[in-house]
Amino acid sequence: MTPSENHPLIWTGSYTSDSGGHGAGIGAISAASDGTLTWRGTAVKADSPSFVAVHPSLPLVYAVGESTASVQAYRRRGEFGLEAVGEPWPAGEAACHVAVGHEGRFLVVACWGDGQVLLFELDDDGGITSRFSAAPSTDPYDDGRPSRAHASLMLADGRLMTTDLGHDLLRVWTYGAGAGLTLDHEVVLPKDSGPRHLVQRADGAVLVVTEYSIEVFAARVADGSSSFELVGQAPATAGGAKDGDSAAEIALSSDGKHAYVGVRGSNRICVLDVDGSPGVIRPLVDYSSGGDWPRHHLVRNGWLHVAHERSHDVTTFRLDPVSGMPGEVQSRLVTGSPTALVVAS
Repeated sequence: MTPSENHPLIWTGSYTSDSGGHGAGIGAISAASDGTLTWRGTAVKADSPSFVAVHPSLPLVYAVGESTASVQAYRRRGEFGLEAVGEPWPAGEAACHVAVGHEGRFLVVACWGDGQVLLFELDDDGGITSRFSAAPSTDPYDDGRPSRAHASLMLADGRLMTTDLGHDLLRVWTYGAGAGLTLDHEVVLPKDSGPRHLVQRADGAVLVVTEYSIEVFAARVADGSSSFELVGQAPATAGGAKDGDSAAEIALSSDGKHAYVGVRGSNRICVLDVDGSPGVIRPLVDYSSGGDWPRHHLVRNGWLHVAHERSHDVTTFRLDPVSGMPGEVQSRLVTGSPTALVVAS
């Protein structure tokens, strides 16, 4: 038995006691058509599975263990459970993000602690079979700063893009079977901006939120070229950044007209107009996220779900179908130290 289309399953990453958190592992949440979330339990116990990813065609989930510097495959068991497949594979220090290729042939792990970008090949059953280290990053500003790989995005053209928060870089890669990742090119952002998470629009432009400068940058492939270039930037907030703020996640509305950015510290969800040309980004309005430390959020079927790491809850907002704006908090689900929300299928 699996959840119906009206009650899809959402996996939650979390911080557990080894990282000072209150989670127990990967959680299972079902979402009703009215936006209400229901806690179904801990799908599997694990040490700080801070980010999870889903195989595109198999009932498999992959999670990084941030405190254990590892990545682990899990198979669906029953309606809301997961079980480990094989042993965990070693990753880099503070492995913080995992993403699976569109065809399910590999996954990529970004490691905040030592800057490593790692590719793990998968067999036909989704099991991890091999590990490849990508070329390390070099600080383009020659300032001796540490590399801080943070996230990866599978691009529509078959390549993938990673962020390096420490070196202010977007890095574009190609994958070769049995060879791992080959660096295609890099895009340099302003110094100390801190590119964190990213999302691709339907027209191919990539929007990147920066953790430190709290901005949104747009990059797109230049005419007559295969390389990305920066084409725009704007503040992520309408009201300006506050002391102690750091930006976290960026997500698009279903129609691609709006971007939603989570800002920790002042605890806001910021709505931006991204409906014009790729380089035009306009912050519109900021809303309270309804909790403390909005680390990640998910937009699905007209609802916005926000995971709050420090207040240990997920708040849900209805998105206006015309304006794209969230209203009041519709519901609140208590769960320990949530760090990611990923639809199961």
